[in-house]
Amino acid sequence: MKQVIIFLTRNQSNIYKLFLFGLTIVLVIYMLPKGGQFKYQFQKGKPWQYENLYAPFNFTLKKDKDALDQEREQIRRNAVPYFDVDIDVPLEALKDFSALLDLSYQDSLWNTPKNRAKERGLNLVNQIYKTGVLNASGDDYLPEQRVYLKTDNQVRETVYSRLIEREELNGLVDKATQNMTEMSGVFRRIINTVVQDNITYNSVLTNVSIEQALNEINPNNGMVEKGARIIAKGEVVEGDKFQRLTSLKDQFQSQVWSQSNYYWLVFGYALLVSLVFMMLFLFLRKYRSEIFENNTKVSFIFINILLMVFVTTIVVKYDASFVYLIPLCTLPIILKSFFDARLGLFVHVLTILLLGFIVPNSFEFMFLQIIAGIVTILTVSELSKRANLFISVGQITAIYIVGYLAFFIVQEGSLERIALQNFVYFIICGLITLFAFPLIYAYEKVFGLVSEVSLLELSNTNTPLLKELSDKAPGTFHHSLNVANLAEAAANEIGANSMLVRVGALYHDIGKMSNPTNFTENQVNSINTLEELEPRESATIIINHVIKGVEIARKNKLPDRIIDFIRTHHGTNLVYYFYRKEMDRNGSALETEFRYPGPKPFSKETAILMMADSVEAASKSLKEPTSAKINDFVESIVGMQMDQGQFNNAHITLREIELIKKVLKKKLNNMYHLRVAYPE
Repeated sequence: MKQVIIFLTRNQSNIYKLFLFGLTIVLVIYMLPKGGQFKYQFQKGKPWQYENLYAPFNFTLKKDKDALDQEREQIRRNAVPYFDVDIDVPLEALKDFSALLDLSYQDSLWNTPKNRAKERGLNLVNQIYKTGVLNASGDDYLPEQRVYLKTDNQVRETVYSRLIEREELNGLVDKATQNMTEMSGVFRRIINTVVQDNITYNSVLTNVSIEQALNEINPNNGMVEKGARIIAKGEVVEGDKFQRLTSLKDQFQSQVWSQSNYYWLVFGYALLVSLVFMMLFLFLRKYRSEIFENNTKVSFIFINILLMVFVTTIVVKYDASFVYLIPLCTLPIILKSFFDARLGLFVHVLTILLLGFIVPNSFEFMFLQIIAGIVTILTVSELSKRANLFISVGQITAIYIVGYLAFFIVQEGSLERIALQNFVYFIICGLITLFAFPLIYAYEKVFGLVSEVSLLELSNTNTPLLKELSDKAPGTFHHSLNVANLAEAAANEIGANSMLVRVGALYHDIGKMSNPTNFTENQVNSINTLEELEPRESATIIINHVIKGVEIARKNKLPDRIIDFIRTHHGTNLVYYFYRKEMDRNGSALETEFRYPGPKPFSKETAILMMADSVEAASKSLKEPTSAKINDFVESIVGMQMDQGQFNNAHITLREIELIKKVLKKKLNNMYHLRVAYPE
């Protein structure tokens, strides 16, 4: 049992990665669509590349999307509207007509008897309400349009032209009073007053009938029998052939994903997904070992991949036409901001490969997304400048639009049926991609990572920690500024992260704040307190500034990437001056007591800082510096570091080291150039 505990303790990092690997595979497989993969790839408008294809089983031929849309539109256009009829309104109108006529009738003015006029008026009201009065204009309906009139629980059918609209009332009055024209005016006033609308449009019942008709649409368009030829080799995939292939693909995927094949299919998906994540692990282990060893960073990468797969799955299940709304380019933006461009592009491509199992038209989707990811990596730079992200998002959106337009032309041969809403989706996707900024900030807080935006904030010399350094150790602060300038110029020369190395240089010596006067750059006179101590004690004080620096950095919550510069800026070098002094005094010395704990630089940026720091610090000892002296001086220091293997883990080439030395020499020459002596 004890051995098992020891084994688990020693290998807990690898066990965690294995657990993360397995959990991620399970989650991705759970989110994948439940269906087999059709073994033939085809595109509309392209020739069939395979041998003649025959139906492997009987299957129904599905109607294409356009045919179904036309059928649905026809149902909506020909739908019979429902209207409610209020039977109480006519009764009220009859009573009101009688009452108003009694008040208005004058025997001395009209020749028509009152009883006859009332009878004629009541007949007119009954005639008006025989079908009913509509409460709206009929501009949306044709005269012969069928309509349903609902009275209580009874429904009767009529045509729209039989319904009476209010503007028709005067014409009906004139027709009814042809033989008693003197009554026409009063009839108009009374009829327009008492006749109220009694027919209203019933939108609920109408929509229910439309939905019922839509649900009854048959999505099939016949049957293809087993053995029937679907398409021959070389034939163009279009029209009926395209629809047959699409129907066969749908039927095949649903039949393959059956209970008997379930475990085999899951096993197949598990192998494919495992290959993708295995490639990621191998890449990290071989080319990004510092990330591979950090479980937090590995978890961060895997969580982002899972997030993209999850969002894509949700969108495709809701409506696959919205798939281009997903801002997948935020993934390479975020990874490039925290790590580097190569890793960002590699992870983006692997994620797109996974999404190919989920989305329709996978080839088109993968092509567009990979191209967009490449453009993202090539264009997104210096996120600390906000305008850069907006410019990059504009370029990414343009690539989406151009790529989609090209695919549509290749598939359709024209632009007549192009869906303009897809261009709107691309623009919205670009706007959502801008959300990468707040997402980066949230990730920094959750995972303790550092981005270019944070680096810009840390590079401000007015931060509390740097102000404290300038107050307590002004010489060290000035030295750090010089090293930052040298290191930044060298990083720009070889394409390294100049902002990162500059910030690392500014903070690399903060450990000297504990005992600033023990370091020569902070001493105001020629007395060096370390000379009065034993060499081992002096070496311990010198070495401890690295350990103290790490403690101060952690106390002030500096990111780990900045702490790496503090830990590695002396690597495993020897404090040679005091080691030599101990040797001269006692004849022997233990190297481990005079050697920095390391580790050695493990990136280009930390290697640059080691060179710039050593060269800048030692340059103070040069007397009457000349170009020749500076040249030999830089070659000697960097050459000694190379001989000691300080850059073996830094993934830096000899050519890049030569370029760095060239920059350091040029900068030092500018710093120590002789001024012209003006006469007093």
